[in-house]
Amino acid sequence: MKHAPPPLRHLRAWLLASLFLALGAQAQAPAEPAAENGNGAAQLRAKYQALQPQLANNPFKRRISLESTENPNKLAGDIYAVVDHPFAQVRDGMKTAGNWCEVLMLHLNTKHCVVQGADSASPTLTVALGRKFDQPLSEATAVKFKFQQAAASADYLDARLSADEGPMSTRNYRIELTGTPIDSGKTFIHLSYSYAYGTAARLAMSAYLATLGSDKVGFTSTGKDAEGKPQYIGGVRGVVERNTMRYYLAIDSFLDSPVPAQLDKRLAAWFDATEQYARQLHEVDRADYLAMKRNEYRRMKDGGS
Repeated sequence: MKHAPPPLRHLRAWLLASLFLALGAQAQAPAEPAAENGNGAAQLRAKYQALQPQLANNPFKRRISLESTENPNKLAGDIYAVVDHPFAQVRDGMKTAGNWCEVLMLHLNTKHCVVQGADSASPTLTVALGRKFDQPLSEATAVKFKFQQAAASADYLDARLSADEGPMSTRNYRIELTGTPIDSGKTFIHLSYSYAYGTAARLAMSAYLATLGSDKVGFTSTGKDAEGKPQYIGGVRGVVERNTMRYYLAIDSFLDSPVPAQLDKRLAAWFDATEQYARQLHEVDRADYLAMKRNEYRRMKDGGS
C-alpha cells in the first residue's frame, strides 16, 4: 500500500511542528545515563578548547559552532556556544521545566506550553505546535515531553527533554543542554538534538522541500555562485540548522530577560536576534510576531483554548 503525502496546505504546519521538535541527543535509543559531573564538565571544557578556531572565526558574529547531519531515518544537529552569562545563572535558569516552556514559547510555531507535575521528579511539558500565525489550540498538535535534570552541580549542567512520539511518523525526540563555566564569567553550552522519522514524515518533507520550502537555506556554506555570493545548504539539513539557531537564540534571549515582567523585552530580543540572519530565519514582520506571542501568553495565563 502506497503512502500518499498530506494536502499541501497542511505540510508547512506539520513539518515545522515536527522539525521544531528536533532537539535531542540519541534518536533511536533511550537517553544515555548522565555523565559523572566531573567527567561531563571536563569533556565539555575539552570540546571548548578544541573548537577555539571555529568559535573565533565564523560567519555568525557570535562565538558559536553549528553542525548538522542527515541519515536515512534521522536528523540531528549540535550547537556549541559561548554565552555571556555566568554559569550559575545558566544552570539555575535552565534546570527547571517551567523555564524550558519560556524558551520554547519564543519559537514561531509554539502555541502553548504547560507543565504537569512541576514538583515531581519527572515533570511533563505539554507543548502545542502549530503555524506561524494566531490559531486556535484545537488546530495545533500536542506533544508531551518528559523533563529530566540529569546534573546541576557547581560546574556542570545537564538538562534533558524526551518524547517517544511526535507529529506524523516522527518519534524518539531527544533534547539535551549541557553547560560548564569558562573564563571571564561566561558559560560554554552544548545544545544537542535528534529525532527519528518514518515514511509519512519523509514523504511530507520531500513535498515541502519541493514546494513551500524550496527557497529555504541553512547556514553551512556550500561555496559561491557565479557572482561570488555565498551559497548555503538547503534540504532537511537547512531546516535543522535554522531551528538550531532559533533555539540557541531563544536560550540566550531567555537568560537575558528571565523574569515574567521582562516578557516584552525577551520577545523583542529574540525576534531582533533572528533578523540578524534574515536570509535563513525571517518569516513574519516584527509587529505580527509580537502581537501573536502576546496573545498566546495571554491565552496561557487565562487557561483558555
